[in-house]
Amino acid sequence: MKGRVLLFSLISLLILQSFNGFAQVTSSGITGSVSSAAGLDMAGATIKAIHVPSGTVYSTVAQKGGSFQMTGLRPGGPYKVEIGFVGQKPIVYENIFLELGDAYNLTVVLETDKTELTEVVVTGSKRRGSVEKNGASTVVDNRLLNSLPTISRSITDFTRLTPQAVGNSFGGRDGRYNNITVDGANLNNNFGLSSEPLPGAGNNPISLDAIEQVSVNLSPFDVKQGNFTGANIAAVTRSGTNTFRGTVYHFWQNSNMIGDEIKDVKAAKPATESKIWGGSLGGPIIKNKLFFFVNAEFENKPPAAGITWTPTGGSGVGNISNVTVADLQRVDQYVRQRFNFDP
Repeated sequence: MKGRVLLFSLISLLILQSFNGFAQVTSSGITGSVSSAAGLDMAGATIKAIHVPSGTVYSTVAQKGGSFQMTGLRPGGPYKVEIGFVGQKPIVYENIFLELGDAYNLTVVLETDKTELTEVVVTGSKRRGSVEKNGASTVVDNRLLNSLPTISRSITDFTRLTPQAVGNSFGGRDGRYNNITVDGANLNNNFGLSSEPLPGAGNNPISLDAIEQVSVNLSPFDVKQGNFTGANIAAVTRSGTNTFRGTVYHFWQNSNMIGDEIKDVKAAKPATESKIWGGSLGGPIIKNKLFFFVNAEFENKPPAAGITWTPTGGSGVGNISNVTVADLQRVDQYVRQRFNFDP
């Protein structure tokens, strides 16, 4: 009997792991083909991609037909790509930026190197490449995250850039059918206490300052993506580089920044205030090999008027609470003493 229970538990664990394996959108890639000026495929050509800010090097070899594929690359850039083959002039592509979840495609034509003993390097333009999409998708890179306006400092301010988006709904699908991941880990609002897709009831679980890129995929033909019928929203966090960089920021907002008048109609405007302090620091631990990045953020946002409630104790019939003030005071005291937390 114990053996059957153990076998059933193992099968269940494997099934759950297979489901959790979906929607792992955490990296980018480079694909393409290499041929000679005479039209011959260059199987065996070497391709090396260098992530310039960190010095990370990725390499591969062209296969039969001259095609090559590099996966698992860090999103962003710039990248420097070097392609070479014996007896051919090497080509170097610079200032290549990779988008999260998509592959950058290069079609390379190598020319015969007629010069002996000296190396000839031809610097190509990134216009020779194109982004190879895996379906209908929108990618918001770090440059857009830093330059576009945001009110809530949430990734949902940027997912609305998707043409098929209406708020948190994509392609007419209810927002609860979306799937949100950060670095491949699910971060959905499964408890559903608010209409926000992220957990935290309006408070962001991860600072926007720590996000590198965000991608929105509606109908990808990528077997790695699943568990959604609306949109797959994937974000990756930032990483350190060979250069020490840091930020310090403060945001403040109150009710005076909120409009309350439309033509001759004036709406009620309760007093609200929000203050955010934060900072980040990243850099190398071992140059070209090991890096660090840390971010900390504190938000002081009092609850809006009308959402607090003081119980008085009732009959407990139907939806009437029978919890008394004394009961909650005991819970409050226990949480403060045991966990040093103010509920």
